[in-house]
Amino acid sequence: MRNRHLLRAVLAALTLTLGLLGAGPATANAAPAAASAKVAAEPVRIMPLGDSITGSPGCWRSLLWNRLQSAGYTDIDFVGTLGPQGCGQPHDGDNEGHGGALVTDVASRNLLPGWLSVTRPDIVVMHFGTNDVWSNRSPDAILAAYGTLVDQMRASNPNTKVLVAQIIPMNPATCGECGRRVVALNERIPAWARSKSTANSPVIAVDQWTGFSTASDTYDGVHPNASGDEKIAARWYPALADLLDRSEPGDPEEPGEPGEPGEGEAACTASFRATSTWQGGYQGEVTVRNTGTVPLTGWSVRIAPDAGGRITQVWNGTLDTGTGTVRNTSWNGALPVGSGTSFGFLASGGSSSATVDCTATAA
Repeated sequence: MRNRHLLRAVLAALTLTLGLLGAGPATANAAPAAASAKVAAEPVRIMPLGDSITGSPGCWRSLLWNRLQSAGYTDIDFVGTLGPQGCGQPHDGDNEGHGGALVTDVASRNLLPGWLSVTRPDIVVMHFGTNDVWSNRSPDAILAAYGTLVDQMRASNPNTKVLVAQIIPMNPATCGECGRRVVALNERIPAWARSKSTANSPVIAVDQWTGFSTASDTYDGVHPNASGDEKIAARWYPALADLLDRSEPGDPEEPGEPGEPGEGEAACTASFRATSTWQGGYQGEVTVRNTGTVPLTGWSVRIAPDAGGRITQVWNGTLDTGTGTVRNTSWNGALPVGSGTSFGFLASGGSSSATVDCTATAA
């Protein structure tokens, strides 16, 4: 999509330039040319949605914005009714991160539709629920609120794409049970996301919990510090870039017209990144994506660490130590078309790189 973005921007500029060069007496073609230029330059509208972790100041947003820009995703627009709050680098700071907000309150008070009517997002990036956990709201109540928000997003735009976080861990001094409550919520988010996802409006869980330390990545056991912001941005980036690569704003996901090559095929891709390194080992993350035209019932990923490395531990997957193959767990094997999941691992070895290959299973 990056190339399409750049091409559209160039075409828009050329159209506008030619229109200016030919300015003079009004013609019947003048208005359509201007309209075409406006449509061609329409950006993808992305709403960061949540509480103070997203908005006060939510500096992971500035890191994510600049990483996307550097990678060529330049026709995007972060949107929200709230403006930027610093963060020390230029970025599009519009957001919907309301400090102190509970997602259960936002849903029960019907606040989101008003924000949506102003911002009209194509993609929502949602890290929400920390204050609910702190207030001892149940996972059932939080997930029901998530569902209400997704329904409201779809009422505003039936093709809204949603990235929802398994939220970062928390360990505030005044809440000894909060850490356990976060785990209880996060365990249920992937299955909820799959149940809520549709082909036109995918809901994709993004693991923000694994590898995040309240001791080193927050300044108070709850809110991210600089290293925490880096980790949050790094986790959002591949999932958001994937959505930008495979969808246009407002266009439905189309699995293929009858008779097209690949119809009914099960396929998946796996992408690897090292999330942290140390002498003699590293932590890796693999993102699995359903790139076929049918829902998947399972997947497996063959991991080949470079330089003679060896996998020592896996989470969110089941490792066959003899083959180096990681298979899905019972809760993350079913992937609708276009959706994805991720798992993490620890590996020994002097090189923090690996080759990964995905095999898909469909009913």
